[in-house]
Formats: sequence, structure tokens, C-alpha cells
Amino acid sequence: MKPTIVLVGRPNVGKSTLFNRLTKSRDALVADIPGLTRDRHYGHGKLGSKPYLVVDTGGFEPLAKDGIMHEMARQTEQAIAEADAVVFVVDGRTGITALDKEIARKLRRAGRPAFVAVNKTEGMNEGVVIADFHELGLGEPWAISATHGEGVRHLVEQVLAPYPEPTEEEEGDGTLRVAIVGRPNVGKSTMINALLGEERVIAFDQPGTTRDAIYVDFERGGKHYTLIDTAGLRRKGKVFETIEKFSVVKTLQSIEDAHVVVLVLDAQQDISDQDAHIAGFVVESGRALVVAVNKWDGLDPYTRDQVKSALESKLTFLNFANFHYVSALRGQGLAHVFRSVDAAYKAAMADLSTPRLTRTLIDAVAKQAPPRSGIFRPKLRYAHQGGRNPPVIVIHGNALDKVPDSYKRYLEHIFREVFKLQGTPLRIQFNVSENPFAERKPVEQRRRKPKGEEKAKPKARTPVQPKVVAPTRGTARPRRKSKPASA
Repeated sequence: MKPTIVLVGRPNVGKSTLFNRLTKSRDALVADIPGLTRDRHYGHGKLGSKPYLVVDTGGFEPLAKDGIMHEMARQTEQAIAEADAVVFVVDGRTGITALDKEIARKLRRAGRPAFVAVNKTEGMNEGVVIADFHELGLGEPWAISATHGEGVRHLVEQVLAPYPEPTEEEEGDGTLRVAIVGRPNVGKSTMINALLGEERVIAFDQPGTTRDAIYVDFERGGKHYTLIDTAGLRRKGKVFETIEKFSVVKTLQSIEDAHVVVLVLDAQQDISDQDAHIAGFVVESGRALVVAVNKWDGLDPYTRDQVKSALESKLTFLNFANFHYVSALRGQGLAHVFRSVDAAYKAAMADLSTPRLTRTLIDAVAKQAPPRSGIFRPKLRYAHQGGRNPPVIVIHGNALDKVPDSYKRYLEHIFREVFKLQGTPLRIQFNVSENPFAERKPVEQRRRKPKGEEKAKPKARTPVQPKVVAPTRGTARPRRKSKPASA
């Protein structure tokens, strides 16, 4: 079992920077802005042969009574309760504060092994910097620099010292990653909490509550999943804060990293162009897709019919995806969503045999041949699979650059129907065969003899003159024949 290390501390002391250092990643957002991290953020790290799980938390303010800071404090306290060890990060340049003392008091009561990491000590006298932090009563402080990596390895060695070398390392192979995306305040975090059966991520009635992409591992029906809670995506003109710009980038990266995307729509709001833009990005990324229309329980039958009509008109290009009408707050319909997630993943990773693909192609052409282009008709000869997630079907033949988009959509429909590829985009790629006579001039460009033009006479050959040899002395000359006498 991997030990769990939880990073806690007041806002802007460098917890997310240390998280990225321990996980050797850039998974946590880092900026010189207090309160950037709000939810628990899990990552995997390894020191030598010892793996561990590290948890980044939001700025801890134990005395907050309400609002978003209170929710962040609850998340941190729950993370501490799950921890095997706690690393209390403080700021060595600012020095000890009243809030640091309050957090230390909370940690002493929690009873978890705690280590004080005095951050931002690069270029400073370590002995002088850490002297004041003995007052926290949590043992020997450790001077580190999360940005430069100074002292981090020694700190982690001390944290992992009580844990033996693992005999078998557990790998996360076969884990299905599911990204939950949509506009702000449509119920993404509420849906994840309903699936997990706990308040794992902050669900607050305020747009923009989630800022970072939160990865949550869980098991359902014997299968391992990783749910990715993402920040809501707005139109570009509506994104003003630097933090929100970071969040948009992380959301787009999460879509690329996922196997299946669940697009959450709000049934009580109009289906907007922004919903279509988000769906279009998912399709362009080639990710399998399931659409969950949330807040369905609060609508009357007439409004439900209106919503379905709007979905059909504005999201026609998502006809390959399964639509589910759910209530994340009540947990209604979520089991059907996950059945569609499994089916979409299976379709996206399907192996398509070349003989069956070719037979399907031949049958499709026999049923409806591609239209002519001039005097030629494109010839589709055979097909094979060129990739997965999304499935790519490569078709070989002649003059395939003349195949119109309408015929390509016809082929997509045929392949999707035959191979049961529901829930995933499908790519058709044409591979034109080389023409062996491409270098020859076309017939019409060859020079033709005009009518009436005579055949060019061959050049007359110059006769070879016989060589005259002068007679040598003593050689009799031939007698000339005398003319016969006239009668």
C-alpha cells in the first residue's frame, strides 16, 4: 500500500510548487496568487523504489466559518484524516505567523506524523531561518526550496523512512480516465460527488468554484476509473482573470488526457453556442463522448420537449453520442451514464479486422457507388484500421481525392452501424494509389499530324563513290570495245 503524504499550509506558501516537484509533473497550477488551489489534488511520486501518493490542498484557514474558505478548510481537514504523513509547508521569508500557529495546533490534535517544511530558503542561512519554527512544536523543521529542489529529497527520505521497501509495485494500468466538462455551474462537481458517494470536490452555488483539474481515482463494479473534474469553460471574451485563463488551459489538457469525456449540459438554461463549441473541441480531439443533460428533475413535460428539440437542432453533429437526462443532485440516471461511458470506451479502443472492413467497404460501394468526377469514378479497393481512440479507417483506391464529403459521411454511417461504434468519433482517411503512368503525357497533349500534311520524306542517302585505283606499270590495260560497224 502506498503511503499518502498530504501537503498543508496557509495560502501562497508553495504547496503546489512542492507538489509538482514531488510528482515530477506540472499537474498543479502555480502562480504568485493566493488561493489558486481549492480542491484536493492527488498525484503519484517515487523516491528510489518507494512509491507514494501525494495530496495538494488549498490554503488552510481553520477559523473560516462560511463561504469558499470554509469549504476549502473542510477539504483540507478531510485530507489530513486520510493521511499517513503530513508535510506542513511554511514560508521562510515571511516567518512564523498566527495562522501558522493555528494550523500547527490542528495538526497536533490530528495525531498524524507531521514534518515542517520551511520553504523559499534558497540563498539564506538555514540555521537562522528555521530557528523560529521550532515554536510550532512539530519537531525539527526542514529548510527546502520547492522551486529549486534544495533539501526536498532529504525531507522525503525522512517522511518515508518508517515505510518498508515494497515487494510488488501496484501499477495503474487499465484505468479508464473520464473527464467531466461543461460550462460553469452546470453541476460537474456535484455529479462527481454523487458518483463517489462523498463530498470529494467542492460543489458551491457560484460559477468558477473549480479552478484546477482534479483527478480522483475510484472503483465501480470491479473496474478502475479516474474522474477528472474540470473548470467550466466560458467564451474567450468572458475570460478576464489570469487564474481563469490557466483553468481553461488545464481543462483542454484534461480533455486530451482522457479516454472518455462526459459533456454536462444544464437543462434549465438555453443550449448555447458555447455548449456547441465545447462539444466541437471534444470531437476534434477525437475523444469518445457521452452527453449528460443535468437538472432534468425540475422541468415540466412541455419544457422537456423544448429542450430535446434544441439539442437536436444545435448538436446535430453529436448524433454518434448517447444522451442521458439526469439529476446529479438526486443521483438519478448516473448509472446509465456510466454504462454509456464503458460502451464508448470499448468502441473507441475496438480492433477492426482488415477482411471485414474490406467486405463492408465493397458492400457499401455496391449499394451506393461514389459519384463521378468528370469522366472518372473514384475506385475504392480495400480498407484497414489506421488507429484507435478514435478509430481511424484507411481506404485505398484511385481518384479518392474526388470523393465528396457527403459520400464520406455515408461511409462513416455504414462502418459505425456494422461495427457498433456508438459513442466515439470515427475518422475516414483516403490513401490514393500511385498511378504508374503519371509521367506520361495525356493523349490530348500528344502532337497529332494535321489532315493533308504529307509524310516527311526520308533524307536521300549520298551514294558512295567507288575508289579509283591508278594502274601500276606492266599491267595491261583493258582493251576498249570497238563500236560495231554500221551496216
